Amino acid sequence: MKYFWIQLVLIVGSVSMALVFIRTWGQAKNRAWKRIAFSLFVVVNVYAVLRPTDVTWLAQQLGVGRGTDLVLYAMVLAVGFLTLNTFLRFRSLEKKITDLARTVAINEGVRHNDERLGAVSDTTPSPSSSSKA
Repeated sequence: MKYFWIQLVLIVGSVSMALVFIRTWGQAKNRAWKRIAFSLFVVVNVYAVLRPTDVTWLAQQLGVGRGTDLVLYAMVLAVGFLTLNTFLRFRSLEKKITDLARTVAINEGVRHNDERLGAVSDTTPSPSSSSKA
């Protein structure tokens, strides 16, 4: 009972993240593996909060002293993955924006050139009008 409040806060936090993720499921266009990984993360998180001694046991089996150290190492890997994923996503978006800007610039240049050529041809006298004079 002495850990009840921190367990409650951690479980509510995990469930809240899951609800936010589920509510934006269609909007975010998440890939299936991300959905599975996040769901697994929430389940493991709730289990670890309810049974911290199991995490310590697993840590000792893996050669890590404490369960909190194991969780810290896992979080470092997760943050590294998220950072790399965000970097790759931004790089992809920058490339798409650059390609779009180039396409718009080319199309605007062609349209502007066509308008200029159309205006020039309207002001030049036609050969038939000069022969009548």
